[in-house]
Amino acid sequence: MRQRIVRLTLVGGVTFLVLLLLLATCGGGASKNDGESAGAAPEAVSVSPSAKPTPSASGSRTVLDVPPRYTTARGWEIVGASPDIAFSWSTGTLAYLERTADRRYRLRTLDTATGKLGWRSEARQALDPESYPRLLTVSREDREFFVTWSYGKAGDGLAPSETFLSIDVYAATDGDRHHVELPWNGAPAVSAAGPDIVVSDADANVALIDPVTGGTSKIAASDLKYPEGCTACRKLTEVAGQTGQGLLVSGAREFWVRGGWYSRKVAPKGADPASGVPTSVAAGLVLAKWQPEKSSERAATHELWTVHDAASGKALVSVECHRPAIQPGRFPQAVVPPSGDYLIAGNLAFDLVAGKGYCLEDEDGSSPVTLASVTDDGIAYGARNVRDADEALAGGGVPVVMDFVDGSDEPLARDVRLPMAEATGVGIFRTTDRAGRAHLIGYPRED
Repeated sequence: MRQRIVRLTLVGGVTFLVLLLLLATCGGGASKNDGESAGAAPEAVSVSPSAKPTPSASGSRTVLDVPPRYTTARGWEIVGASPDIAFSWSTGTLAYLERTADRRYRLRTLDTATGKLGWRSEARQALDPESYPRLLTVSREDREFFVTWSYGKAGDGLAPSETFLSIDVYAATDGDRHHVELPWNGAPAVSAAGPDIVVSDADANVALIDPVTGGTSKIAASDLKYPEGCTACRKLTEVAGQTGQGLLVSGAREFWVRGGWYSRKVAPKGADPASGVPTSVAAGLVLAKWQPEKSSERAATHELWTVHDAASGKALVSVECHRPAIQPGRFPQAVVPPSGDYLIAGNLAFDLVAGKGYCLEDEDGSSPVTLASVTDDGIAYGARNVRDADEALAGGGVPVVMDFVDGSDEPLARDVRLPMAEATGVGIFRTTDRAGRAHLIGYPRED
């Protein structure tokens, strides 16, 4: 799919004013068929390398307090981006959704290194016009795809049995698209740990969508191939994700890959082999929680957390953490940087190269750090006194930076905003202005 590329260069004086007038007249370079009105303002702007404040498309440029490794003297800014964003690490591309004047949406891409806008999709209608579709990235056959999905009905007169998922799959490189409509009853869970897009329900029924072809296949809960002798596997059964070897399935205790490995046979040293529960899947890795062996002195107070290789189930790195007084309703999502050398989740941090694991909490288990992002060179950011990573990224709690050398964390200035991620040496930050508009900002790392 050919997409028009928009490039905005900031200049000073009269030329800058003329550009603003032209942009207001032509609607930011939108195509005539995308549903955008002629007076719509541009949604993104590249910031010049000048140290002087440079106006954005909205007439002012946001300057945040950021960690010392980033510079605010140059960068880029997007106004009005969707809550969800996605990355293609191999191309250095960021994707986000924006609304058009007629309340449809379209997918846009941006080069994180330069701030230049790339391809954009045609404007489409979400099933729920009041909210953005969700946005994910999936990788298959060394190709990356951006995935948007929404759930609902096509019209007000349809019966509940006619609810469905509307899914669009875009090639990250050029925006080539597949559209899939999947009939579905009940609230769906959609994941994209790869190589397929996985749709599941509370009864462990699953649909798999191939992002390359758009082809769909379904697997019934009765065909999950339970491991022999695992009675707990048939209780509270749910699909936890997908590995390159097949679906990752969990029971009340123990987990397995459909047609592949079984948790009891890959339990880490010091764990009760019949106690494993997977909590997250990311970048070919599975993060699982285990109970220590019953004879262990810390069996009553601690849990063992382990990163497993998703292909073989092999235990790679483990660390013990205090057992919470109340189990969370949803475990923290594992985050892995483009290099794949580190993994963070909540107050857990793993150096996969050095084979070290860290539990960021006080000796008595109190005041844990919640990590939110991690870079290729092993710098993790998070905050104390927050409920989750989203609250840390929104500016809550006491911001901290964590060092993988010894697992220590140091406080940052109270007003510092944390990067959501780092791509091509650029930290990605989010904030909201007084008008309630979301700003997505890229600040490069200091050399």
